[in-house]
Amino acid sequence: MAKEVTPEQIAMLDEMVARANKAADIIATYDQARVDRLCQAVAAAVCDMKVWANLADEAVDETGLGDKVTKRNKRNKIKLILRDCLRQKSVGIIEEIPEKGIVKYAKPVGVIASLVPTTNPCLTPAGQVIYAIKARDVIICSPHPRAKKTTNKCINIIRETLVREGAPADIIQGIEEPSITLTQELMKRCSLTIATGGRPMVKSAYSTGVPAYGSGAGNATVIIDNTCDTPERQAEAAENTRISKTSDFGSGCSCDGNLIIHEDIYDGFVKALVDQGAYLANEEEAEKLKNVMWDETGHRLPNTVAISPQKLAEAAGFTIPEDRKFIAVTGGGIENVGKEHFFSSEKLTTLLTLFKYKGEFQNALDMMQAMFNVGGKGHSCGIYSWDDSHIDRLGMCAPVSRIMVRQPNNRGNSGSAWNGMPPTSSMGCGTWGGNIVSENICLKHYMNTTWVARPLPYDMPSNEELFGEFNKPDMDEE
Repeated sequence: MAKEVTPEQIAMLDEMVARANKAADIIATYDQARVDRLCQAVAAAVCDMKVWANLADEAVDETGLGDKVTKRNKRNKIKLILRDCLRQKSVGIIEEIPEKGIVKYAKPVGVIASLVPTTNPCLTPAGQVIYAIKARDVIICSPHPRAKKTTNKCINIIRETLVREGAPADIIQGIEEPSITLTQELMKRCSLTIATGGRPMVKSAYSTGVPAYGSGAGNATVIIDNTCDTPERQAEAAENTRISKTSDFGSGCSCDGNLIIHEDIYDGFVKALVDQGAYLANEEEAEKLKNVMWDETGHRLPNTVAISPQKLAEAAGFTIPEDRKFIAVTGGGIENVGKEHFFSSEKLTTLLTLFKYKGEFQNALDMMQAMFNVGGKGHSCGIYSWDDSHIDRLGMCAPVSRIMVRQPNNRGNSGSAWNGMPPTSSMGCGTWGGNIVSENICLKHYMNTTWVARPLPYDMPSNEELFGEFNKPDMDEE
């Protein structure tokens, strides 16, 4: 049961919000050049590799989740966020549409409550504060209790940078001793909540009565179709699979979880995966893995989340070579997809399930639909295909908000230097995933927009044009 908030905690929270409002009044006066410089200063402070490496290492040490080596690569997301921010306007007029007589003006949303996940205790506040500064907002972070020290250390680095630039430190603040109830009280006092994390956290954000953006659960599924039929194409797809599966030991909701592979190229592609570091678990080992990853009802057990494949195997009671990067288990066919088949659900660790589809591409689409009925609907999937009709058919029917074509899901979903996705650490999953938007949470979501409309020549088609064969004489009557 969650602890009640004490009067002292309420007073502390009220003081933080009051300081945030004072900072908001100041940053609201900044012009575009001042805002952009501040974004650069903050991004540079956390992107310094000496700083970021220490934060990444401390995050793993504090949470016990993820990989120190690949977690360092996440600073690239901050660079991408800065890139997009510097290319956009956020003060005054941000868009003009002369043919519609429309001019749009950007305004801050105010004080943002950020719910920071344990898997990204530094990336989330660092990325979000750059967007917040660009939009002239302020932000109060509620860290995950398991990552509170690292998150607040990152926040303090940013605060020191703001002060050096002559800006209020309280543009960003962090709760030092977070709790569920304290976070709920924070959300009630802010103008907007951005909840990055599990479904309970997002549901809590939506229940406060304050506008909120949330993200949904993942179960990233990738189709490898029969056009992936040369050694070169299979090597490329296998390499990108390894990149996506092993990043931060598979902690991200975008990391590949299920591959749906055409029977004609299955054996060759599995060999390519082994060349990339896959360990193929046998049936006995797969059963042992299932027993340490899920309870009898299919609930994911926490002690095997985001750990190395060697530790995952050890937890299951067997050993694998030190050079193996991830474990792959054979999932079977569509008859092995369902809530009772735990390997078709989200893994959040260094384990990948290989499924085989036969015959027509429609069979891959059917298996994909079945996979998302297990979990992850609204989040993402991918495809390795050189057949545009296959890509189009997947785009038409997949119940997801983002589809990556021939690229690592975990890198591409949240924005990459190789695609046009808006960079973020928070991914909306639409009504499929219980979210209000089906897109990446980026700069436009941090701003209010005022639309100014000038008069245009009268524009109303005739009733004949509007109603076609349904037009009736009495349509003209007032």
